[in-house]
Amino acid sequence: MSNTIQIRAHEIDGQVTVKSVINHPMETGNRKINKTGKKVPPHYIREVIVSRNRRIVMEAFWGKSISRNPYLALEIPGRKGDLITISWLDNRGNSDSASAKVR
Repeated sequence: MSNTIQIRAHEIDGQVTVKSVINHPMETGNRKINKTGKKVPPHYIREVIVSRNRRIVMEAFWGKSISRNPYLALEIPGRKGDLITISWLDNRGNSDSASAKVR
């Protein structure tokens, strides 16, 4: 089970609505620490992949401008019981993945 990704997926008339929140700091590298004046090192998600039944349906390349704890929503063709998987990779090499069955 994933610690950073929450997924919900439901089907209506052959369309699957996928909603997800990814818990991630998404630091741009531009923010300074008040006490020291040093910049917080960049830490952001670079790549997000969404698949249905192990076939990629969306691939996104993100950058520094995405907000903290990003929300992702999309609609794809599908049906109840399909397996939706979301995975991400950040600029430090960290990654996570989570799956949910379509309801």
